[in-house]
Amino acid sequence: MKKSAVLLVLLLVLGLSACSMEGYRNVTADEAKELIDKKEVVVLDVRTAEEYQGGHIPNATLIPLQELENRMKELDPSATYLVVCRSGNRSAQASEILTTNRFKSIYNMTGGMNTWGYEIE
Repeated sequence: MKKSAVLLVLLLVLGLSACSMEGYRNVTADEAKELIDKKEVVVLDVRTAEEYQGGHIPNATLIPLQELENRMKELDPSATYLVVCRSGNRSAQASEILTTNRFKSIYNMTGGMNTWGYEIE
């Protein structure tokens, strides 16, 4: 009886560990800058066109959150994306949409452009 209980707990822990590997990872603006500098990510800006035109991370791709599901085929599911918005709310929603659609490597920049203290264009 004890062996089966230990085995059950072990399987549960392993299952939860596997689940936690799915989804997206939150990163700070500083961590995001490191990823960009190492050319490890494609920056996906999910703000409105007006917000984007007001200043964005260099080379960022604009797909507003409200258009994301309809424009999913423009993105490469095997690429690594850094998702950004103004404050981190819409980017978290977009990150959830991407992971739900089997994108495997997604980073969400918490705090959004409000915390971005680096170059913009």
